[in-house]
Amino acid sequence: MALKKVSDSRSFGGVQQVWSHESEATGCTMRFGLYLPPQAAHGHVPVLWWLSGLTCTEENFIVKAGAQRVAAELGMALVAPDTSPRGIALPGDREAWDFGVGASFYVDATREPWSRHYQMRRYITEELRGLVAAEFPLDDSRTAMSGHSMGGHGALTIALTCPNWIRSLSAFAPISSPMRCPWGEKALKGYLGEDRSSWATSDATALLISKGWSGPPILVDQGEADPFMATQLRPELLEAACAVAQVPLQLRRQPGYDHGYFFVSSFIEDHLRYHRSQL
Repeated sequence: MALKKVSDSRSFGGVQQVWSHESEATGCTMRFGLYLPPQAAHGHVPVLWWLSGLTCTEENFIVKAGAQRVAAELGMALVAPDTSPRGIALPGDREAWDFGVGASFYVDATREPWSRHYQMRRYITEELRGLVAAEFPLDDSRTAMSGHSMGGHGALTIALTCPNWIRSLSAFAPISSPMRCPWGEKALKGYLGEDRSSWATSDATALLISKGWSGPPILVDQGEADPFMATQLRPELLEAACAVAQVPLQLRRQPGYDHGYFFVSSFIEDHLRYHRSQL
């Protein structure tokens, strides 16, 4: 699979790159961000996958989070995929910011016409995973995953269903239970259809209860001034599901912080150091 380098910038002794490639899973050109720390010049390094939130591209995290400095110190690579297929035209895919382009919810759609392109879970866990492991000095056996908002939901659901791949897990203000919030209900109905029983594998709280998590404690940061906390994110549901499943959860409620990247950048160092200690 041919990779095309879009950009390449020196950063803290390593390199921040953006790559594009033609994807079989999504049927279009996809882009992803990749940070290689200085240590990658001498051998394989552990890697953190970051999944971004609604409306984002691969650029948001690599420009706004300020993760490269600590990643360079710790010798960790960072992989940041885009949040949806782009460059295709599907009916209604740009009518709302919370569905369609920039809003894949990291599911494998089963409902037409989305099923032909919106195969984002398969894209990340199979296609892109295999591609970056083959082309770059990344240690696929030492992989962590994190994400923000919709990406926090994606990180949780992918990690809980790929425990042999993802060894350490965290999230920032995740959509804890898409089955029980307006954003999630809209997306899951649109991509997966009316049958709510088919939504359970795309809901972190349902997966925690059905599958559990054998890895280290899940680290979650949630801003207490987040305007979406009560209606869309619902961290109390994640907390309750972890209690039922006896899964250790470190849920840190951060006073005064909202939902944006000032919040993410304030605590990304904690998450990187946590993941590196587990890997």
